[in-house]
Parts: sequence; C-alpha cells; structure tokens
Amino acid sequence: MQQTMLRLDAFVRRHRRAVIAVWVLALVAALPFALRQSDNLTGGGFEVPGSQSQRVQAALQEHFPGAARASLAAVLLPRRGATEADVRARLALVRRAARQTGGVDPVPGAGERALAALRREPGRPLVVPLAATVDDQDASDVAGDLRDRLGFADGSAQEGAVAVHLIGQGALWAALQDQSTHDLETAERTGFPIVALVLIAVFGSLAAAALPLALGLFSVLITGALIFFLSQATQMSVFVTSMASMIGIGVAVDYSLFVLARYREEVRAGRTPEVAQATAIATSGVAVLFSGVTVIVALAGLFLVPTTAIRSMALGAILVVAVSMLASATLLPALVATLGRRAYARGRLFLTLELVRRSWRRPVRGSTRPDAPATPSFWARWTDAVMRRPVASLVASAAVLLVLAIPTLSLETGNGALRQFPDGHETPVGFAAAASVSAPGDSAPVRIVVGAEREDRVQAVLRADPEVLRVAEPVRSPDGRSSLLVAVPRHDGESDEAKALVSRLREALPEAEVGGSTAMQRDFADTVSGSMWKIVLFVLGLSFVVLLVLLRSVVLPLKAIVMNLLSVGASYGVLVAVFQWGWVDGFLGFESAGYIDTLTPPLVLAVVFGLSMDYEVFLLSRIRERFSATGDTRRSVAEGLAASARTITSAALIMVAVFAVFVGTGVPSIKQIGLGTAVAIAADATLVRLVLVPAAMELLGKWNWWMPRGLDRLLPHVEIEELRPTAAPAAG
Repeated sequence: MQQTMLRLDAFVRRHRRAVIAVWVLALVAALPFALRQSDNLTGGGFEVPGSQSQRVQAALQEHFPGAARASLAAVLLPRRGATEADVRARLALVRRAARQTGGVDPVPGAGERALAALRREPGRPLVVPLAATVDDQDASDVAGDLRDRLGFADGSAQEGAVAVHLIGQGALWAALQDQSTHDLETAERTGFPIVALVLIAVFGSLAAAALPLALGLFSVLITGALIFFLSQATQMSVFVTSMASMIGIGVAVDYSLFVLARYREEVRAGRTPEVAQATAIATSGVAVLFSGVTVIVALAGLFLVPTTAIRSMALGAILVVAVSMLASATLLPALVATLGRRAYARGRLFLTLELVRRSWRRPVRGSTRPDAPATPSFWARWTDAVMRRPVASLVASAAVLLVLAIPTLSLETGNGALRQFPDGHETPVGFAAAASVSAPGDSAPVRIVVGAEREDRVQAVLRADPEVLRVAEPVRSPDGRSSLLVAVPRHDGESDEAKALVSRLREALPEAEVGGSTAMQRDFADTVSGSMWKIVLFVLGLSFVVLLVLLRSVVLPLKAIVMNLLSVGASYGVLVAVFQWGWVDGFLGFESAGYIDTLTPPLVLAVVFGLSMDYEVFLLSRIRERFSATGDTRRSVAEGLAASARTITSAALIMVAVFAVFVGTGVPSIKQIGLGTAVAIAADATLVRLVLVPAAMELLGKWNWWMPRGLDRLLPHVEIEELRPTAAPAAG
C-alpha cells in the first residue's frame, strides 16, 4: 500500500498542473447541477416494501384509482379589514396557478362555496380543495410547482390582506424540501467561515488553511452534482443534501488536515518538502484511506433498513466520503506541491505574534545549558500523567461517559413531518387553520382494504372507535371482491392518538389491510427499530475486520469498538435529555417533541462509528509505527499520542463546529443528528482518545499486540508504519 501511495504521489507531483486542472474542470461542470441538487428530491421515501401501508397503496392504485389520488387544498386566511374583492383575487390566483401546474386542477365551484361560507362567518379560514390527478408520492412535486406559482419562495403568498397556504401530504413534503434547502444554505454560509478560523489558528498560515477548505468545497459541490443525477434515476430524500454537506465539510477537512499536519511535521524534522510530502502520503495518507473505508463500511450498514429515506441519506454520505478520499489522495498533494514553502511555513503575521509572545515569556533558569534536557510538550506531560495512574484515569473517564449514557434507557422514537417546522412557519399555520374549520385528521385519513364480505364488520369496528370522527361510504372494486373504507381521525395524522388508532384497527381487523400516511409512519418506525440489531452487528463486525487488518491485533479492534459504543451511548443520552425531556427548550432554538426522531438512532450510530474510527486509525497507526520502531508499548503510546493529539483535537474541533452549525439551523431531525454526532465526536476526541486509550493500553501492555499466528498469516499485510529507508523517496 505504501509503495502504491508513493507512486501515486510521484505521479501527482510530476503532473500537478494537469491534476489541478482536471479537478477544476470537474468543479466547473458540477456547479450548475450542484445548485439544483434538491430539484428532484422527495419528502417521501418512508414507504416500507411488503408492509400493510405499502400493500394498501398498491391496492388503491390497482383497484381504486380515484381513491389513490393525493389530497391537496389551498387555505386562505383573511386578515382584519380584508374585503370580498381581496378574497376573490386570491381565489383567482389559486385557480390560475392550479391550471398552469400539471397534475392538479381547480375543483369547479369550490371558490364560490368558500365565499358563501365567508359571508356566513366573516374572517373564517377558507379551505379550497384542489383535484389532484397524482398519488401522494408524486404530489410533492406538484405541490412544489404550486408553491412557486403562488409566491411562497419570495413570501408574497403570506403578504397582503389574504394569506395563502397549501395543505395535504404532498404540500407538507414540498414545504419541508424548501425548508431543508434554506437551512442547508444557512449552515454552509456559517460553517465555512468557522472552519476557516479554526484552520488558520491551527496552521498559522492562510495558504495552508485554504487547502482543507478547498477540499471541502470541491467534495461538497461535486457530491451535490452526483446527488442531482442520482435523483433523476431513483427516489432520494430531501434530507440527503444536509446529510452530505454536514458529513462532507467535516470529513474533507479532517482528511486533508491529517495529511497536511504530517507533512508539516516531517518538514520541521529536517526533511526536504518532496520527501516530507511522500512520507505524509504514504503514512497519514494510507491512514486516511482506511479511515474512509471504515466510514463507508459503517454507513453501508444503513442499507439494511429497506426504506428510501435512510438509504438515500446513507448514499449521500458515502458519496461525499469517497470524493473526499479521492481528493485527499490526488488534489491535496498537487496543491501542496504547487504552493511549495507556503504550505508549511507560518505566515508573517503569525511569526510576528510568536516573536512577541516569546519576548514576554520569562526565561527558564538553567535553560542556557547546552546539555539541559528539553522541556516535555504538554501532550507528553498529559500522556505521562494518564499512564502513571491508568486505573483511576480509565474509571473516571468511563464513569463520565456512562453517566451521560444513562438517559438512553428512556429513549423513545417517533416521526412526522408536520412537527419538523419551526414555530410560526406557514405550513403548520395552514394545517392548524384548516383543522379549525374541519377535522384535524382530514389531511391524513385511514384507508382500509378488506374483502367485500367483511365490509359490514369493518364499518362496525370503525364506528365503535372513539378516535374515528366519521367513515365514508364504502367503495367497491370493479370486480366486486374488495372494498375500500376511509375513516377520518379526530386528531392529526402524526398525533399519538391517530397512531394508536392504526394499532387498534390492525389488532381488531386481522383480515383487513390498514393503510394511509399514519400507518406508513408506524410501519417505518417499526422497520427501523427492528433493523437496529442488524445495523449494530454489521457496523461492529466490519469495523472490527478493517481494524484487524490494519493494526495486526485482535485486542485493539475490540477495545476500539467498546470505546466507540461508549461515545454513541453518551450521544444518545444527551439527545434524550435535550430533545425528549426538553432540558434546554427555548435555548438555541431547541423545542422538544417528547421523542427522538426515528431516523436519528441508526444514522448517529453509523456516522459516529465511522468518524470515530478516523481518530482511532490515525492515533493507533502512529502508536503502531512507534511500537514497530521501539518494541516498547509504554513509550510507543506516549510518543504516538504526543505526535497526534494536537491534530486529533484540531480535527475534532472542526468536526464539532460543523455539526454545531447544523444544530442551530436545521429542522429537528437534522438538529438531532448534528447534536448527537457533535457530542460523540467531542467525547471521543477528549475522554476516549486522550484518556481511555492510553490508560487501557498501559493496563493491557503486550496484550495490545496479541495476534494468533494462523490468523496473522491469513490476513493481507497493509503497511502504514514509518517508511523504511528503502521505501523512502529520493529527495529532489
């Protein structure tokens, strides 16, 4: 592997201008598509193949085509002083927008009926139904076009004497897509400057700090274009853009930071820039590739959940990690070689500040002696303190993580799009207004398909349930064999009462199929929770195999898995305290819904496990490198940690900063993923890497490197240690 990376580095250095040109051309070509990456994304993707809700949807399309059509409506909210002429103008706008939009038509006479209701009760909300010719899955695209024509993008739909809102499942998902796009733009505008400041502080050079930022920009934009093209061929969730951007900025910056820090370290050790670059690529560069593979493996475990929403989010994250790996192996070396001295030298401003700082330092007695021992660095002193008291260090740090994880025992999950919007957003306002003049459950009726001979029994069960407000007349299929019954709940489709209704009906009517949007949410939640054990086994198993091959040890991968589980547990605990228990409601935009989003636990597990392995691989590869050179476990841990701790903490700080930006700007599901990963990465880079790892390795001693000989012979050998003299590149 090292020889391959050395050859790649030599090729890139020789053809650096061509390599940079290829990446720039790729960026230019990708940019227009990246800006449109959300055009074909869907708010759906929560259908579960083979579930009752999916079978009902299939039956509607095959036997009850009219009933399969989506429910869409415009809601007009007259403000004080609004006249009938104002209402008529808005009705004309709604009719014109519907005629210009494919897949929906105005309902004849609906506007006049609404005006008649307004005359009877001035100031009341007006619900104007629209006749959709598509099902719920395609309705989000139709609703998106309607929103554009009605002026939701520029806010004109809510201006004037009469505000306009759209309701229905398709309208809900279209609004969520717009909200996610807005949040992503805000997060990226905020995130990149924060990352830039941290990088400038770490490197002390604008040129060096620009390199990781460039990789982050290239990776996110090129991945955005890939998402655009993939969304043309397959269904992808609206959340994929936020997921890819959140992971992409952090990972691309982290990977380039690892390689660049090693390069600058080698230059400071007296090596020529060419040798330093080759050494960095063949050591930290290999570690980055294995880290990326581990992240991809962890994210691939999410494909065990058979839903488009989770799989598309995993795919977006996998793509951005793969692009980041490719950029760190090709674009970064080309940029480093092009910048030359500016890639490793500190800027003039920072050199001046360093001289001022040194001039104020009090001289140390005896430090002028030529044979005086060098003062140990902070990280060397830290490591020595931890390893001198390994039991106390291990117990104290593990106790902190376990205390943070305690709330995990109370974790409850739920889902729903309506509760993703911030207070005062026009979408929930429109739904609430419609609910005030009709039933809250009108937009999410329960649909039941049953054999025609059981129709009477189903009607009796529905009418006896207190949650059912009304039941429509049964509709027979063309062949007369089955019937469709539609029941309207008293509460909205995302409420606990509506979900409990679905559960009662399924239990009471085993001969029937119970579907609808509420049933789909229930099936999705059950599928995700039922798949968690498979995701855990997959992620743990393949992560163990990757680390086993890389570290040539059975013990170290097991230790890494246990410690990463502690980080995941701590992040789950904080999520429960914040989003389920509401400990910080109202602070930084948090408002607890009383549950954790169904998407959050599997996504946080996969992302945290993958990203934590970044630091594990980077740290343990340095320790392994020193152990191969010295054969002394204590010394190798001390030297490896001292050499990598600054880079790990800097990388973690950047990652936490990126995730924290999404915590402050995203919809609740993205906020939860951002907070969970930020907490886990912070805990991993501090308590785990800086305390638990050195303490545990001190206690394990030579057992750290235990590997059965037979297994050692079977596994492929991957060199990630210090370059041997014969492997080192020639200077010049």
